[in-house]
Amino acid sequence: MTTGPRDFDPYQWAPHPLLIVISGPSGVGKDATLTRMKEMDYPFHFVVTATTRPQRPGEVHGRDYYFVSMQEFTSMVEQDELLEHALVYGEYKGIPKAQVRQALASNKDVVMRLDVQGAATVRKLVPDAVLIFLVASSEEELVNRLQTRQTESSTGLEKRMATARQEMARVVEFDYVVVNRDNHLDDTVRQVAAIIATEKCRVKQRRIQL
Repeated sequence: MTTGPRDFDPYQWAPHPLLIVISGPSGVGKDATLTRMKEMDYPFHFVVTATTRPQRPGEVHGRDYYFVSMQEFTSMVEQDELLEHALVYGEYKGIPKAQVRQALASNKDVVMRLDVQGAATVRKLVPDAVLIFLVASSEEELVNRLQTRQTESSTGLEKRMATARQEMARVVEFDYVVVNRDNHLDDTVRQVAAIIATEKCRVKQRRIQL
């Protein structure tokens, strides 16, 4: 639902808070983009995802993810505490609902990272969410990134690339696409910020309802 021109008074302009989803295949740089946005002090609420996957070297519980047991995750699902959740490469991930509601209630824009499946779920639940699809500049670049992480076996890498090709075909379900080129992360962040700034200037504002 959007606000029509009759509701628009430029002298009483107060943009509504936005729910922004940054998505794309594994390896396109979703985590790196959000981390850099935090470092550049963008005034958004960055949602911390809950996951059952093991903690990777350098990751911090409560900052990068909430690392929880399968039992804890199941309890969150049963208590309806998650906005969305999905099984991703054998591990569960979910967005704590309370985080999002509290941030929106305080008039903060909310930014979350999701896989393509999760983004589709959010679009169904929150039609006015802003969906941004990140891509690498080429498939070769994406493969190189996944290999550099050294977290996948050759079989696992093939599986991720097969999934990435399927996910790339769903880019038409998104509002914007941003190419995250190697060594140009700041450019990617500026493009994402520009998209958010543009959305804040719309006469027909998006209304986020949870």
